[in-house]
Amino acid sequence: MSEPTPNHRPLPNRPVAVALKYELGDQSLPRVVATGKGHVAEQILELAFANGVKVREDADLVQILSAVDIDSEIPIEAIAAVAEILAYVYRANGTLPTGAEPDPGEVP
Repeated sequence: MSEPTPNHRPLPNRPVAVALKYELGDQSLPRVVATGKGHVAEQILELAFANGVKVREDADLVQILSAVDIDSEIPIEAIAAVAEILAYVYRANGTLPTGAEPDPGEVP
């Protein structure tokens, strides 16, 4: 195995961000409203933090969602993960509707 040369530097870890939009009670799936890498991802995150939007880090989910076209619904394989995130956000904000949480004794 050769040693790295002085000019060889690993590529920096570029952040990736995806923003979703979903209205509680809406019958359609959440939509991807923004995606970005590097500087654009940093801007998406800055806007989220500045507006009090909850942010979750999930490398696998962001890989799936960043491949979705803007203003498109999330893919089926992301529904469970996104639903979990949305439920957390609604609980944290105190806006989860009554009866929306599963019964703890219920088997999913």
